[in-house]
Amino acid sequence: MRKGIGLRPVVVFLIGALLGTSLRTAAQNGFAGKTPSAQEVAVEGNADREASSFDVAGQNDTKEMFKQGQEIFRFDTFGDEAFWGDTLQLHKAIAGAKLGGVGPGVSARMALAVGLKVDVGALPPALIQALKSGKVNLDDPATTVALLKLNAVIGVTGVFNPKGTLSSMGIQCAFCHSTVDDSLAPGIGHRLDGWANRDLNVGAIVALAPNLEPIADLLKVDVPTVKKVLNGWGPGKFDAELLLDGKGFRPDGKTAATLIPPAFGLAGVNLHTWTGWGSVTHWNAFVANIEMHGKGTFFDPRLNDATQFPVAAAAGFGNVRNSPDLITSKLGPLHFYQLAIPAPKPPAGSFDEEGAARGKELFNGSAKCATCHVAPLFTEPGWNLHTPQEIGIDDFQANRAPDKRYRTAPLKGLWTHTKGGFYHDGRFTTLNDVVQHYNTFFGLRLTDDQSKSLIEYLKSL
Repeated sequence: MRKGIGLRPVVVFLIGALLGTSLRTAAQNGFAGKTPSAQEVAVEGNADREASSFDVAGQNDTKEMFKQGQEIFRFDTFGDEAFWGDTLQLHKAIAGAKLGGVGPGVSARMALAVGLKVDVGALPPALIQALKSGKVNLDDPATTVALLKLNAVIGVTGVFNPKGTLSSMGIQCAFCHSTVDDSLAPGIGHRLDGWANRDLNVGAIVALAPNLEPIADLLKVDVPTVKKVLNGWGPGKFDAELLLDGKGFRPDGKTAATLIPPAFGLAGVNLHTWTGWGSVTHWNAFVANIEMHGKGTFFDPRLNDATQFPVAAAAGFGNVRNSPDLITSKLGPLHFYQLAIPAPKPPAGSFDEEGAARGKELFNGSAKCATCHVAPLFTEPGWNLHTPQEIGIDDFQANRAPDKRYRTAPLKGLWTHTKGGFYHDGRFTTLNDVVQHYNTFFGLRLTDDQSKSLIEYLKSL
């Protein structure tokens, strides 16, 4: 009898220790003749974890990093107003001569037409009601300036002097990589961070700048040539390599600009852009310093290759240093926030579920899509690049990047950026065009019905 009683608390103690319970609880339960239930053990284990200072610090840091990253993504110019406003004087073209600028100015209607978006969350209730009632003059540049004062134009920050006059301007990450849900009106709604703004005509906006000489000097061309290149981009496109290699057009005469990619669903994805270049945070540093013309530090000695990147090499873009550095300390939170933005799920009824189920089998089977688009990332884990020859297209854009390859683009949220076409340059107008390209190139022998099912699956991702 004594032996049985003596062993009982020891056994309970060992079980308690293995499961993370305290000696006190195990002993009390054992001597009292009560073995702790699995639920009780789990509750105490959770309590211990909740009390961990390490966990609490991590949870608090996570929340703070997300908050900081969101703020940076949406509102931080990295000091680039010194370029867009002070140097190019783009703000003067927006304000117009009547408001201290030059020319006719940019009306709100024109701003919306070139793809700029307005955050309804930044608008006062009275203005929202006036917009609903059609009582806001959208043809007056003063309305655009008023929206900038409210910090309501997504991706654009207006700088105002004490007299209330627009004196400069800068841009943020959200300029290209956010849009709105059009909840109030087309182009006016709630923010959709990470979505590619395929309405945004970046080239046409930049071409309005009164002083394009700095860009012309960098490219060693005249201003009319700069305007021709910029106005050739069209909606939803941007040429990140123009200031590296000076190539404004492809050999076929079409623009060298590529489609703006989404910035969501990047958790677990290695290379960020159409042609690789580097990780998400590498590209953030590159864009903030080289493309947005912010003031920070950037190092990539590959840009010192004067043969491949003559403009970048001459300008010293491979080793950029600014003091103070307004970018580097923000790369961590910015990266964190971007990785936290999930790919949006497609709306109910936007695809045929039965067709998508059949398409999924094809995707993972005879269509061979999953060979490269590996679920759940829908790109390859690791160095997700392929030569032009492997995917059956020309090498123009690939040759503008260090690895001279194309990235396997992640497919989640594909339904959000169908405008402008598919592939890096929009060469395929529809998803069916993409499917038929691979059908022919790889000799898949997919039937029309199979192709349709595969498309429904792509729309479901």
